[in-house]
This record gives sequence, C-alpha cells and structure tokens, in this order.
Amino acid sequence: MSLERFVGKVAVVTGASAGIGKAAAEALVKQGLIVAGLARRLERLNEIELELKNEKGKFHPFQCDLTSEHEIISSFKKITQTLGPVHVLINNAGVAPSGNIIDGDISKWRQIIDTNILALCIATREAISSMQANNIKGHIIHVNSVAGHEPLDIPSGLSIYGASKYAVTALTESLRREINRNKLPIKITSLSPGYVKTEMINTVSEDVMNFYTNLSGLEVEDLADNIVYILSTPEHVNIKELTVVVQGDPVPEA
Repeated sequence: MSLERFVGKVAVVTGASAGIGKAAAEALVKQGLIVAGLARRLERLNEIELELKNEKGKFHPFQCDLTSEHEIISSFKKITQTLGPVHVLINNAGVAPSGNIIDGDISKWRQIIDTNILALCIATREAISSMQANNIKGHIIHVNSVAGHEPLDIPSGLSIYGASKYAVTALTESLRREINRNKLPIKITSLSPGYVKTEMINTVSEDVMNFYTNLSGLEVEDLADNIVYILSTPEHVNIKELTVVVQGDPVPEA
C-alpha cells in the first residue's frame, strides 16, 4: 500500500482551514501531494502554507465560500490552470448548527444543505470533469458521519445535519453507479467518523454538547490517517464505506 502514484499530483481539500480538513491537508502534503486547500478563512490557510513550506509536498491556499456555486467553480478553474488537473478530492467541508424540524431556523437549514450537500455535489462534478478530461485514475472521499447511517435522538439536536449526511450516504452510492456505468477509473469512498474533537462543537446547542460530554472523541489526526489509508489502497481496491469510532464509547456518535 502506497501513496506513490499521487506524489506530485493535485489533491483538493474543502474546509481545509481547521479540523479534519486541516489535518488531512497536512498529512497529504507530508506524503508529497500538491494540496489545494479551500476555505473562507484565508488567513488560516496562509498560516498552514507557512507551516508546511519545508515538507515534501506543497500547500496552496484558495479562499472560497463553499455556499457559493460561483466561487466553487471559479476555484476549481484556478486550481487546474495554476496547479494542474485534479487527482484527489476530499469533500470535507461541513457545518452542524443545532436545530429541530418542528421549530427550526430555516436559515440554518439552508446553511447545512448548501454546505453539506450542494457544495459536495458541485465540487465532485468539477473534480470529475478534470479527471475525465485528463484520463486520470482519481479518488474522491466524502467525509460523512455515523449520523448519516443512524439518526440521533437529541433535544435541540442535529435533525437537519443528520439528514444532510444521509444524503451524502445516498450520493456516494449513486455516484459509484454513475462512475461504473460510464466506465470511469475513479474511486469513491464514504468516510463516516463518530464524534471528532473539532471546532464544530462550539456551534451546537447545549443539549448536543451535553450529549458528547462523556464521549472520548476521535482526534483529527485519526481521520487524516484514515484518509491516507484509503488513498493508499491498490488501484483495483475501493473502500466503499469506512466507519470509524472510538473504542469503548457506549453510544453512537456523530
């Protein structure tokens, strides 16, 4: 198992300024990939670029609001023009503002849907377009969640977030069938972690925060290791779904 075939090739990581995205970008740069990191917070991306300047690969910051169709498309255009065709896409960007369906805030629903579903679809389309045009044996990883497989019963909770991750589960399998039908040499993986200790916990309600109080939580580096593992598999091997949780935690996490 090796990442050698991707060394010197372009990997796009969305939501690269913090959390899982940042850890994934760092891990891929250290493996020798050219990483285009997309996020709104350019100052954080610039800091990551400086931190990784002496590594085997290279990190390139691209400021992008992933709720904007125009910005996603223009960012991919800049990436392919300046760095080269896309070989790897890590669809990591996601948000989880708390809220219910019965009395929820529509603006929060829209933020979740635009970021967790539409941005993922647009980035996937643009990446596959680049891969197709250049006959690339690429790989796309959707950072999903265990909440995309089992709804969580939490007051003031994650109803819309969970629904968005269920969409990611369905979209991953639908995309796999499209890829197979069109005989494209592109692999697609859903990576579903349990609770990961990131800044996202600061955006949830007190009920949700209390739900996770007694859980250990995964480190972002754990997920970066999973991403490297998935990409390291031989060309004929595709991990369709990888679910990762903390050993010993008593309840499902999201």
